[in-house]
Amino acid sequence: MAKAIQLDVLKVLMIIIFAGWIAVWIQKPTSLWTRKWKGAEDSSRYTVFGYYGLNFAVYTFPLISLTIIGLVYLNLVSREPPRSRPARSATIGFSNPVLVNSFLGILSSIEILAVFLFVLFLAWTYYARISNDFKKLMPIKSLKLDLWQLKYLRVATRFGLLAEACLALLLLPILRGLALFQILGIQFEASVRYHIWLGTSMILFATIHGASTLFIWGVSHHIQDEMWRWQKTGRIYLAGEIALVTGLVIWISSLPQIRRRRFEIFYYTHHLYIVFLIFFLFHAGDRHFYSVFAGIFLFGLDKLLRIVQSRPKTCVLSARIFLFPSKAIELTLPKDPRLKYTPTSVIYMKIPSISKFQWHPFSITSSSNLDDHTMSVVVKCNGGWTSTFYDVIQAELDSDTGSMSCMPVSIEGPYGPASLDFLRHDSLLMIAGGAGITPFLSILKEIASVNSSRYRFPTRVQLIYIVKKSLDICLLNSVSSLLLNQSSTQLSLKLKVYVTQEEGSNATVRGLVNDLSLVRTVNFSTECSNYAVHGPESPIWMAAMAALSSIKFMVSLICFNHIFLPHEKKSAVTEKMVVPSEKKAAKEKTPSSVVDLLLLASFIITLACSTFLASILRWKRLKKDIPPVSPKQDKATEHGSVETRSPVEEHELHFGGRPDFQDIFSKFPNETGGSDIGVLVCGPVSMKESVASLCQLKSQGLNIGSMGKKTYFSFHSLNFTL
Repeated sequence: MAKAIQLDVLKVLMIIIFAGWIAVWIQKPTSLWTRKWKGAEDSSRYTVFGYYGLNFAVYTFPLISLTIIGLVYLNLVSREPPRSRPARSATIGFSNPVLVNSFLGILSSIEILAVFLFVLFLAWTYYARISNDFKKLMPIKSLKLDLWQLKYLRVATRFGLLAEACLALLLLPILRGLALFQILGIQFEASVRYHIWLGTSMILFATIHGASTLFIWGVSHHIQDEMWRWQKTGRIYLAGEIALVTGLVIWISSLPQIRRRRFEIFYYTHHLYIVFLIFFLFHAGDRHFYSVFAGIFLFGLDKLLRIVQSRPKTCVLSARIFLFPSKAIELTLPKDPRLKYTPTSVIYMKIPSISKFQWHPFSITSSSNLDDHTMSVVVKCNGGWTSTFYDVIQAELDSDTGSMSCMPVSIEGPYGPASLDFLRHDSLLMIAGGAGITPFLSILKEIASVNSSRYRFPTRVQLIYIVKKSLDICLLNSVSSLLLNQSSTQLSLKLKVYVTQEEGSNATVRGLVNDLSLVRTVNFSTECSNYAVHGPESPIWMAAMAALSSIKFMVSLICFNHIFLPHEKKSAVTEKMVVPSEKKAAKEKTPSSVVDLLLLASFIITLACSTFLASILRWKRLKKDIPPVSPKQDKATEHGSVETRSPVEEHELHFGGRPDFQDIFSKFPNETGGSDIGVLVCGPVSMKESVASLCQLKSQGLNIGSMGKKTYFSFHSLNFTL
């Protein structure tokens, strides 16, 4: 009861903070807010915090505090007893697909509402700004512009503010350790598309802003004078041009045609975000930068803490090679027995012997309830990095040594859902296509490992697995005991396999799952590392680091401003003593780039101090309580053929066609008898859209199960990473 009250209090706090932050952004473009804010900044000049402290407190800190409270909330949720959670969320209908489109993807009602409100906010911001501008048009002394040119220049300027609004949210969806979206139950792999939408919108608005400004300079014959200017105060145009070009390079290299075929180009050019953000600061100035600084602050801290967490390197224990046509590798890694993770979690892995800089995500296929000392991932080898990795291991296997030298790897994560509410249904219908089977392997192991009387997990599960070749089914070998010997578990699991590129044969599911003729195993030496995968720090630890970093930043900024800009304080005092006509003469203007550099230096020092502190705490913890790596593996990770007592082949194997999802959805409620059905799908986008469309139709109509009850289909789209 006390924990429930604590969770409710934290929810209310988060709602209040978020509502206040939104209210600030809504009022920001109004003339009333501009007048009041100018007065507040002038008053703050006489305090120790200065105007920069006020900007940080109003625009930046609300999101940081929201993250801190959210992490405390997640820490409590992760410790909440499973039996206290409802079997079916009251808001599940809002997360079901409402719009299924090949261009936009699968959208729920909540997502559509959020997008609509954000577009409405952009429209309001633009209207409020441009209407005030047109009422107070003032000619620019350095430019002799006609009336239409002056209006068009204001239009171009306000498009820059729309880009700024998108930038304020751009980095939030790709946070991992300090993930705001995890509070809403949205994982990193799913929230990446919000980052893509915001990035595309930002580049669109920024391009209109920059191109229109250049157009006005061109028609007024001032382009040579204005384009290369690095002004002492105000907007630095050259910095804006550099930021725009950098942003365009990042966006172009992120297009699917380049990202999928030339991942290395996408990966390395994306690191130009540092150049983009620095020159955006010089172009927009520190006041505008505070509006977008929350996401930048959290992202920088999150990035460095993740780097610390990936140290020191661990090593690969063993690898199982699935030969053609599967061409996949199942890696077994050592882990701390106390490390627990939820099914569908992912890790990010870097293998220095292949690439010293590239990190790649992989879905965990093991369960921490079954495997105390190891974790497993499956690597599908169809890209440049993964193919190189496959070739290295294959070459070693061909050498007939039977074992390999130690292979050090850096591991970041695991990252997964904070709760297992997405599994709390009467029955589960899981649909996997190709390599999309990997998240379901961990789900099946998790369900089978727990006591159903304590956990609200389904006992009836049907797995639809779609593959091109029948030999691909061998990827199910790690769950063969669940598939072929269900008498030892309380889980009722039925498998339906659809082989799309082969005609019928006499093969059976049992035979294909246990066929290890195309699987080879290699063991690795563990001499190069004595450390197991320890995992990220607790949410409460991350919250404390975020709070300390905020304090360090504010202290650094105050010290720098008082040391390097002491005349600003004196000027503020002088202004109170002179008449208004003499204020301008008494005020000494500081170059805007100097103020920007002080902000940048404070941020860098904050990140450096936080990284240093995190490294010390990390090493102390490693030295104290992380056990050394042992080549011994858990029984759960030992694979092989499974003998079953049941002579009946209950699973289905279909050749030469794809599944009829309409027929499957119609029969499933009668086969299981459940009224609350969770539909989990992972695989190609086209398959996800087909299943989502059916869930959409089912949720709109009345579905009657075998017992005459209403049947609810809850859609969950999973993302696999290989």
